[in-house]
Amino acid sequence: MKTGDIPAPADPLGEALHFLRMSGAFYCRSEMSGPWHVAIPAIRDCVWFHVVTTGGCTLEVEGAEPRALRPGDLALVPHGRGHALWTDRGLPAAAIEKLPHDYVSDRYAILRHGGGGEPGGIICGAVRFDHPAAAKLLELLPRLIYVAAADSPHAEWLQSSLRLMIAEAAQPRPGGETVITRLSDILVIQAIRSWMETDPVARTGWLGALQDRQIGRAISLIHRDAARDWTVASLADELAMSRSAFAARFTELVGEPAMHYVTRWRMNVALTSLREEGATVAELAGKLGYQSEAAFSRAFKRVVGVSPGSVRTRGASRTEADLLAF
Repeated sequence: MKTGDIPAPADPLGEALHFLRMSGAFYCRSEMSGPWHVAIPAIRDCVWFHVVTTGGCTLEVEGAEPRALRPGDLALVPHGRGHALWTDRGLPAAAIEKLPHDYVSDRYAILRHGGGGEPGGIICGAVRFDHPAAAKLLELLPRLIYVAAADSPHAEWLQSSLRLMIAEAAQPRPGGETVITRLSDILVIQAIRSWMETDPVARTGWLGALQDRQIGRAISLIHRDAARDWTVASLADELAMSRSAFAARFTELVGEPAMHYVTRWRMNVALTSLREEGATVAELAGKLGYQSEAAFSRAFKRVVGVSPGSVRTRGASRTEADLLAF
């Protein structure tokens, strides 16, 4: 494929969201009765979400203001931090993992807890982003994302999704866990999109670069064709910019030089292929445009910190993946 044959990306930010492939770690339908106070443990590399179905409660995570949640509200705790949910903060917090659960499957449970008073319902879940490139976006998210059902510009669509999730959770049927999992993924993405549309922070740094007409297109071109023998000059040509103007603007918006970004993206592709597909070093060297296995292996170890062979045989740890958070 020639450089000019690569279609012009229409939505670089949307393409970035495509990499937020999720896998469910745990889902729980909670039937609560006031008063109650539960502590949610930290889970590394996970995003917690909470949807209030009936009643109400308050969510508190360190570093953010406590947030009252009402029916239909959606809250995300993006960094896997420990946090608390309560109707009475004065009660001792019960560790949620130590409370009795009725397990519908190994990843889906029903929790009943509380003091026997006013009833309330919450659907909670922890999801993990599988693609290492998602680390950058997660790094940029605030400690708490809150989407009020009544205020959301997508309120009707959001409420329809929530009603379907609530119905599936209330009366488990064949395939119900799958439906809840898929709806959870959609709700998490929708919450992130809502944050992007309303928070000025989402228009700076890497996310701001994705929304820049020229640099966003350059990033998408790199994502789409990692094996291309990209240079600063060839990327600048794609954007009808001078080499110097492109190099300066890319570094300013993205925070690192364009060719550093190219190399790091290639290693993201390689790490995912090694983990999920069992690709060989030879296959990846050819796939990513390296002239030899040795050249690819040197680049991989320089960026990731371990050899590609060791990842293929034992899988990279999350710490190693964190090194790719560009």
